[in-house]
Amino acid sequence: MTVTVSPATFRFVNFDSAVVAHIAQELVDTLAIDRPLHIEIDETTPLARMRADIADTITIHVESGAFEDSRRPRDQSEAATAANLGRILLRVRDRLHGGFGEAPADADLQLRQMAAWETYCAGRLARLGLAVNQQRWRYNFRNRFGFTDATDAAFEQIWAADGLTWGELEAISSAAQ
Repeated sequence: MTVTVSPATFRFVNFDSAVVAHIAQELVDTLAIDRPLHIEIDETTPLARMRADIADTITIHVESGAFEDSRRPRDQSEAATAANLGRILLRVRDRLHGGFGEAPADADLQLRQMAAWETYCAGRLARLGLAVNQQRWRYNFRNRFGFTDATDAAFEQIWAADGLTWGELEAISSAAQ
């Protein structure tokens, strides 16, 4: 499938659209995404939000902080680009093919639901060989569900899972409460 990136040239951040496109193409191939992908990067904000519009072409809207190097603001990090694009592309794939049809729209997800889904995505990316900081995601999960043994057990189960449905993800994360 084709991958396009806009803008083609950046004015406020030191990003390379060809690098973004290359990373995205590798992820699209690895994750078997079967639709064209367009990535729109808002380079005017240091925030790191991302959202996806799923239609005939998948459009990922990215605020440039999602692709930045945490040690060198305004510079692109290939690892952050891959990890963040990978997470949102896995959520897209889950919605299209993975039993997540009943999941709320991204804007309607509760913080706990998003933490559980992000944990599920990050765990799968780690198994694919991408650099993912498990402790970061464990801390995020604990912040949403509490610092308990039940929370840690739910995190481990979600992190190690493949092929969950939305209902199964909700059931596992409910056990953390």
